[in-house]
Amino acid sequence: MDKLLPNLSEAQFDLPTRAKLEPAVRFEHPPRILLLYGSLRERSFSRFLTEEAARILTRFGAEVRIFDPHGLPVTDSVAPTHPKVAELRELSLWSEGQVWCSPERHGAITSVMKNQIDWIPLEVGATRPTQGRTLAVMQVSGGSQSFNTVNALRVLGRWMRMVTIPNQSSVPKAYEQFDEAGRMKPSPFYDRVVDVMEELVKFTLLLREHGDYLVDRYSERREAALKEEARNAAQAGLLMM
Repeated sequence: MDKLLPNLSEAQFDLPTRAKLEPAVRFEHPPRILLLYGSLRERSFSRFLTEEAARILTRFGAEVRIFDPHGLPVTDSVAPTHPKVAELRELSLWSEGQVWCSPERHGAITSVMKNQIDWIPLEVGATRPTQGRTLAVMQVSGGSQSFNTVNALRVLGRWMRMVTIPNQSSVPKAYEQFDEAGRMKPSPFYDRVVDVMEELVKFTLLLREHGDYLVDRYSERREAALKEEARNAAQAGLLMM
């Protein structure tokens, strides 16, 4: 027992080292990026921005998937086996990084955006669909520039145990930034989207082989050990009866 840290369980204490950050296997496939957007409108600027980001990511060499939120039921209104729910969860498991893009509505993210995030659980059995994955956040606004939505998405990303990159995109007066075909016009806002996608690819390449280790927690290892001790004690008690 450590006299300075008497409450510390040495069995579950892990001292990080550079050697432990060396991956057992190197990934050679392109970064896998899932993109979510938060509007069902026919002319949806969050979808336009998401599609533009997907094109940029593809140019950076990533493999991209965009989830269509049409037809996704309200959270917990159906079983997780519903086809749209299953599709979303499978895509999240497939991904190594994600992009979340929502309009700002009443100073916050939309229900369409939140519904998608709420359908992705923190864990399913031994798998965690978001843990350790990289995340880039973006928003579109109908008025002046705001950061309420990207800030809210950052909170959600942290809660889902994702590694949210420092850069972000907030596009004000979105109706001015896209042409009739839904393509983003040249502007500093477009350049910022390129910046964000470039940074996401870099962080994903850097972290995707280390995600599980980086978010592995002492408290959870300790909790698992205590549960295992309790199970062993219970089994020993049954054998002695």
